[in-house]
Formats: sequence, structure tokens, C-alpha cells
Amino acid sequence: MRTQVGIIGAGPAGLLLSHLLHLEGVESVVLEERGEDYVRQRVRAGVLENTTTDLLREVGLGERMDREGLVHGGISLRFDGADHRIAFEELVGRNVTVYGQQEVVKDLIDARTRDGGQILFDISETAVHDIDTDRPRITFRDADGQPQELVCDVIAGCDGFHGPSRKAVPHEAYDHTYPFAWLGILAKAAPTREELAYTFHERGFALYSMRSPEITRLYLQVAPDEDIKEWPDDRIWAELHTRMAVDGESPVLEGPLLDKGITAMRSFVATPMRHGRLFLAGDAAHIVPPTGAKGMNLAVADVRLLSRAVTQLLQHNDSRLVESYSDTALHRVWKAEAFSWKMTSMLHVSPTADAFQRQVQLAELRYTAGSRAAMTAIAENYVGLPW
Repeated sequence: MRTQVGIIGAGPAGLLLSHLLHLEGVESVVLEERGEDYVRQRVRAGVLENTTTDLLREVGLGERMDREGLVHGGISLRFDGADHRIAFEELVGRNVTVYGQQEVVKDLIDARTRDGGQILFDISETAVHDIDTDRPRITFRDADGQPQELVCDVIAGCDGFHGPSRKAVPHEAYDHTYPFAWLGILAKAAPTREELAYTFHERGFALYSMRSPEITRLYLQVAPDEDIKEWPDDRIWAELHTRMAVDGESPVLEGPLLDKGITAMRSFVATPMRHGRLFLAGDAAHIVPPTGAKGMNLAVADVRLLSRAVTQLLQHNDSRLVESYSDTALHRVWKAEAFSWKMTSMLHVSPTADAFQRQVQLAELRYTAGSRAAMTAIAENYVGLPW
């Protein structure tokens, strides 16, 4: 098999990169170890920055998003028994859209299929070779278990933290693990509020969000080694009501659970994001805690940059953008890491924090809620920094 760009991973990063390259007349093949049904349904992040929604519209992927997505003009910080709104549109003139990652993936798969794009699902034993040459290769077994080889001009590793791409790039790792995790549920219950609410409570952080007019997405801070079996539905609902109540009233409407799981919290950056003709994008290069809603948006920023760099290389023999790709991408990555770390540190209860540290957190929250400058800084980062 032969193509210009071999893309490992059919998440938002890999699929969007394939779509952007197609628009520039560059061929690609996307390889994915999971089956198509799984990829279409896996529940992930759901907050799209204003820069992300603008890009999706620009490249013809905004129709269903604009029809079904939920536009949010702000978020709330809930602490001291009160709700404190940060008004994005008033502060920075922009907003965010809640539209699940799986919905973006569905739109991308449909677009690539419609345009004749190649996406090979259910592959295995993926490995990269000859990345220091101008003809790198990807070997794998196809859905029938037959060995295959894909010869490329460029390889894009969009295969997440555990995929083979990152391991093939000599890199320095910056890694930070947080002393807590998120227990997340997806509930068939109509949202009772129009915007996300981030709650600081003495029992731990809680987040109220939504995925559609019928589905809510809710999170609780738990210990990183927590056993999901110890959290029956009744216990989850009771804890959500306790942590999110303001003036004795909780915004949470209960309903049947569609999904339940525990996610570890970490920050990770691999630098550089390139070695030879192999380029990393998305979770293969960096991970942020979900508090700042940056994961998928960073992947979009990566592949927007990478698609332009690869097009310049393959169509004009101009290597300047590929040479600067890693440094340029990491400049944005570290800003997102800083914002996500700040939001996480400000809103979560550390199991090792003493009374002094808890009061410092509250002081920071009170300052943020009372300062237009502090709220503007959060709004500017949350809606997405300029490209």
C-alpha cells in the first residue's frame, strides 16, 4: 500500500487531519485498532472552543454542530454556598459550544467516507519504521489478520498516549499526576441549567455539564484508587446533591445512568513532537486534566498546524513549517497546560492540603469571582486563545 500521509488513530485528531489534507489535495490513509462502532460511540469531552467551532464551520463540518450543539456564553464557579458566573460574551465577546467528541467523530467519519477517504478499522500490531528517511513505513495486521505495509511520505501519530507513535519519538517527558480522579456519569436527565457549573466543596470538586437537551454529564472528585463498585447510583446522586447545592437546592435532576467510570487526572507533555518524518498530535504528545476543557481543542490546534506544514512540504517542497511544527505547537500546549493546572488546583480538594491551604484556595476563588481582570483571564483561555 502507498499513500502520502499515513495517519495512526481515528480519533478527532487523526480524522480531522485526514479531512484537512483532503481539502488541500493530499492523500492519506487512517489506521485504527478499534472497530468503527466503538469509535463512533466512545464518550469523551464535549466543550468546543470558539476557535474550534470556527474551524469546523470553515472546513464544512459545522452544519450538525450548529443545529444540535449547545452554545454557552459563560460558566459558573460555585463556592461559599453561592453561584458566581463568568460571562464569556460580556468579557471577551466569544463563547463555547457543548457538542460531544463522539459527535465530532461521527461527522468526520461520514465526511471522509463521503469523500472516498480510506479508514481501516480493526487493525492490530501497528508499528512504524524508517522514520528517519523520506519513505517511512507502517506495518500492521488488517481486520482479517493479514500482515500489511503502508509506505508513506509522512506519518502522523494521532494514536493517544498508549499508541506506538510516541514511543518511536525520542522525547523528554514532563509528567504530573494529581492525587485525585473524576468519577463521571452520563445520565438520561434533562439539564436544569444552561451552562457548566464548577463546584468547590469541602467534600471535593463536582462538575455539572450536559451533552444535549436530554442528557447530562456529571463528575465527582474521588480518590485515584477508588473502586467504581463502591459507588452505586444512589450514592453518586446523593453526593452530587450535597456538593452542588446552593441555598439548600441542588441543580441536579436524576435519571437512568447511561455510562459510569473513573478517570485518572494527569498532565503530560512530550517534547519534541516530531522525529524525522513522524509527527505527534493530540494525546500522543500531551494530556491535560479535563478541568480546563482543553484536550480535544489542543488536538484540533495541532492538526490545523500540521496539515499546513505537511501540505507545504509535499506540494511545494518547503520544509520550514515542518521544521517549526513542534516548537509552534508546544507554545500553545504549555499555555493550555498552565490554564488546566490552575483550574484544577483552584477547584479540587487535595487530600494532603492543610487548613491554611484550603483558605488560600477560597481566597483565590473569591478574588477571581470579584475581579473583572481575573474573570477575563479565565474567559480568554476557556473560549480559546487566538491561533
